[in-house]
Amino acid sequence: MGEKVVAGRFDLSDRQNYRDKLRRCLTGLERLLAEQRFDRPRNLMGLEIELNLVGADGMPRMLNGEVLERIASRDFQTELAMFNLEVNIAPHGLGGRVFDRLAEEIRTSLAYADRKAGELDAGIVMIGILPTLDRDDLVSSNLSDVDRYTLLNDQIVAARGEDFVLDIDGVERLTCTSKSIVPEAACTSVQLHLQVTPGRFADVWNAAQAVAGVQIAVGANSPFLFGRELWRESRPPLFQQSTDTRPPELQAQGVRPRTWFGERWISSAYDLFEENLRYFPALLPICDEEDPLEVLDEGGVPSLAELVLHNGTVYRWNRPVYGIADGVPHLRVENRVLPAGPTVTDVIANAVFYYGLVRALAEESRPVWTRLPFEAAAANFDAACRYGIDARMIWPRRGRHGGTVEVDAVSLVRDELLPLAEQGLAGWGIEPADRDLYLGVIEERCRRRTNGASWQAATFHRALEAGMSRDAALAATTRRYRELMHQGEPVHTWPVGLPEPVPLG
Repeated sequence: MGEKVVAGRFDLSDRQNYRDKLRRCLTGLERLLAEQRFDRPRNLMGLEIELNLVGADGMPRMLNGEVLERIASRDFQTELAMFNLEVNIAPHGLGGRVFDRLAEEIRTSLAYADRKAGELDAGIVMIGILPTLDRDDLVSSNLSDVDRYTLLNDQIVAARGEDFVLDIDGVERLTCTSKSIVPEAACTSVQLHLQVTPGRFADVWNAAQAVAGVQIAVGANSPFLFGRELWRESRPPLFQQSTDTRPPELQAQGVRPRTWFGERWISSAYDLFEENLRYFPALLPICDEEDPLEVLDEGGVPSLAELVLHNGTVYRWNRPVYGIADGVPHLRVENRVLPAGPTVTDVIANAVFYYGLVRALAEESRPVWTRLPFEAAAANFDAACRYGIDARMIWPRRGRHGGTVEVDAVSLVRDELLPLAEQGLAGWGIEPADRDLYLGVIEERCRRRTNGASWQAATFHRALEAGMSRDAALAATTRRYRELMHQGEPVHTWPVGLPEPVPLG
């Protein structure tokens, strides 16, 4: 497989062979599910954070290879572009004071990485989209020096057959084109993993889809791209458009985009893997030598390498993941909704809210997805991306009467969802001290109607009012953001605007 990735060339027969192998993998997955071969309940969660490298001026620095050499830790990896890194936090069992421990681990890791980046006159910033990125930063020459990124870029470009069009109409409008997928690298996110048994998978995935809009509303942190103020969370439209293999004709036919919210509630993890095969052509038709059905016949556990590879090229906001640990297969829901940042406390608060909420919703006797049309969940996600903490949501009406009602996101969170999250965290066995601290952060964001996106926009406009140019205001906002991020107090406490200059003498 590695040799073919390096070569980057596929024969005409490769796609057909790969499709056949994918079908065998899907049959293998079906057999694993039927034979109940998956790991027992372990309440395991994991976390990944994508990061930006910036200089003291707030501008991106294309240094990830050099910084990674100095960090010299397997916990840190490259991401798509040279100004990106990713940190992976080892799996933890949900319970006790796990979130306090996670916060300390992340702070230690980021402080170490920031020190190492500082040796190269750079630093670490956790933010959904770096406000100072310019179109000239997001070109193919700034792809990370990793074969799989180059190959993925080449295959998506070839599938599209023409320039990518970015057209996002928000507070302002951005329209431009790109010859590569590199604008996707502007999107830096937090990925939350939850290992679940096959029997619980559908309920957890459905719950995660139902609350994706709420996650964005309280956690939005990506209001700027290429000098324009766009949506409060501009990552989703940017990610979809910068990886879109569909020319306009295929879009008009209703062909699904590879960055996808989905279109229905599910009854099994199998539904999602099967949809991925049915709807999306292979981008990387690289075949492994393993025959998954032969491995199963011999009592082994197949890697399902082709299925895993293909699954990684379909960018669902809640993605199914098949993995093997200690020789035993398992399933995870990977929640890809949230932007990175602003602080470690904010990241952990978002995680606490999510893990509590999905557990409570997955265990309800009348699940939310039986009362909320899937189209409404998708509309909530879109509204939250556009308007952030000021979004309005469609949600099932309380009581016996049924139906749905439109409600402020902050009212929905404070009145209905925070109590549910508290209930779910109790189910996980989370200590009240952790629960109250981090859910308190979410409640305060709602009370003050403040998140990372609203702080960035307000501070930028204060800088403009003070007479700065747009570029200078974005750079100053980024520098101030970085300073407050490293101080570590949650974003709802940050003072809006730039600090007054200290008079000399």
